[in-house]
Amino acid sequence: MNFDNKDTALVLVDPQNEFLHQMGAGYSLANDVLENNNTIENIESLLKASKSKGYKVFVSPHYYYPHDHKWQFGTNGENMMHGMKMFERKGPSDAVEKDSRADIYDSFKPYIEDGETVIASPHKIFGPQTNDLVLQLRKQKIDKVILGGMNSNICIESHMRDLVEQGFEVYIAKDATAAPGMDAYKAAEINFDMLSSGSLTTEDVISKLV
Repeated sequence: MNFDNKDTALVLVDPQNEFLHQMGAGYSLANDVLENNNTIENIESLLKASKSKGYKVFVSPHYYYPHDHKWQFGTNGENMMHGMKMFERKGPSDAVEKDSRADIYDSFKPYIEDGETVIASPHKIFGPQTNDLVLQLRKQKIDKVILGGMNSNICIESHMRDLVEQGFEVYIAKDATAAPGMDAYKAAEINFDMLSSGSLTTEDVISKLV
């Protein structure tokens, strides 16, 4: 099985400083798995290979605005993120503050900020039900998705589940993601194997890009 750039796209979830850079509030939670998987290097390799072979790239970012902190209830994960002031922006009409925790990880910017990448509206909890990712994929006639980014057991798994339910063929670049601890990562791997169409290494994914 090989991928085809006519119907397949790379989707990155939360490729932002919050989990990937030392400044991020979530970095210390995921650092061990980031290093073990070479996550950052693998995401960049996926971006480079996808762009060079003409694959569309989509980003599903996580942002919180001041009005989001007025929600009256939340899950434990949401409450943790709000308490740590993660992915904060001044407002939807303001640009992302350069080099902030909510900003795209710097080495990814040449690929993501190239005027070709589709950056969806922000997802607000864990999955793409609250943003326009699915709409953007459908409008580009994408049927297959290669999924990477952060965090394996939360946002990546939530995106995988919803995209599968929406009728997409979903493949996980399992070492182009990480989680808050190896136990969380291994739990996600079990579900990747069960619920996706394939859980592959970055090297395997790139070898199948034709």
